Amino acid sequence: MTSRDPAREDLPELGVGLVGYAFMGAAHSHAWRTAGRFFNLPMSVRMRALCGRSRERVAAAASRLGWSSYETDWKQLLARDDIQLVDVCTPGGSHAEIAIAALAAGKHVICEKPLANTVAEARAMASAARSAAGRGIRSMVGFNYRRLPAATFARDLVAAGKLGTIRHVRAHYLQDWIVDPEFPLVWRLRAEEAGSGALGDIGTHIIDLTQFITGQHITGVSGLTETFVKDRPLPAESPGLSAAAGAAGRGLVTVDDAALFLARFDDGAVATFEATRFATGRKNGLQIEVNGDRGSLQFDVERLNELQYLDATEDPVMHGFRRIMVTEPSHPYAAAWWPPGHALGYEHSFIHQVKDLVEAVANGGDLAPSFEDGLQVQLVLDAVQRSAASRGEWTVVEGSGL
Repeated sequence: MTSRDPAREDLPELGVGLVGYAFMGAAHSHAWRTAGRFFNLPMSVRMRALCGRSRERVAAAASRLGWSSYETDWKQLLARDDIQLVDVCTPGGSHAEIAIAALAAGKHVICEKPLANTVAEARAMASAARSAAGRGIRSMVGFNYRRLPAATFARDLVAAGKLGTIRHVRAHYLQDWIVDPEFPLVWRLRAEEAGSGALGDIGTHIIDLTQFITGQHITGVSGLTETFVKDRPLPAESPGLSAAAGAAGRGLVTVDDAALFLARFDDGAVATFEATRFATGRKNGLQIEVNGDRGSLQFDVERLNELQYLDATEDPVMHGFRRIMVTEPSHPYAAAWWPPGHALGYEHSFIHQVKDLVEAVANGGDLAPSFEDGLQVQLVLDAVQRSAASRGEWTVVEGSGL
């Protein structure tokens, strides 16, 4: 394990401003606090300011999460000379405005997934990122599951040809947190804030992760979406929703509760995807299986230190999936942490994300996933929505060339 003082005086500083302090803001804050203590980062990370609309709440969050100051307007982050990077952890409806303005102001940007709520917004963000890159400004979209050691190792196995030609991909992401019809109408259930429901919230993860592992892109889809609960109670603090209220104290759900689709990849593999927040009893059930003509692998986020792998080139009498514990120092990211067999957690994916981001900013390297990658995922989401609207008609992903 390596460690260092994350605020060493002999290193160039990277002042960070974070917009948003809820679930993702807390996860990103933990990563910014921790990355430099376990990885030899080439820059000294300084957690300059946390931003949120409520002065009282953001002040408390800044103190709790380790930020040295706070702002109540994200535009103030852009005006500060001591901030070189802006981290966007807001609902998708504000991603484009904040990220584009930050890039124009010369700030590096990391933006949480999905990149935007619409293809038009994602295109504008990708264009702004291309322009900024010419001035040495880096940008990245936060698909954190890529940075789990087992997921990165799965990608490495496929890239090394261990699975041969990829034939099948199966991916699902199952949650149950809105099964109760009396769960309130939070922002994730409103299209103007979230863009889409389970499709964009968790389906986006399995779209990106399967493309990352296989090295292929989705070119066409046939989709189905469903909203099981059409209206929900308004949250206690929801003055802006009153105009949209239907029955007394309730508002319309304007996103999908579940999305399922068939897909084809550009090298010929076929796939099935399922994303739902109505899988009763499932909490964070993300699983991906990839089958090739030389082997197969399976990754399960609820067993995130493990990878199931089958080598089909072995004598058939020895066939069977083996469990690989992805905690050896030679595995991706693992050398910075604990002895072999000592498990890492969900939060480490964000720490690894920060590591890669800071290194790219310091060295002028390319970042992945880029805003272009985020746009490509957005195009897949759009194709699924268009297909579902046309009762599952096969729909080509825009820009795939097929």
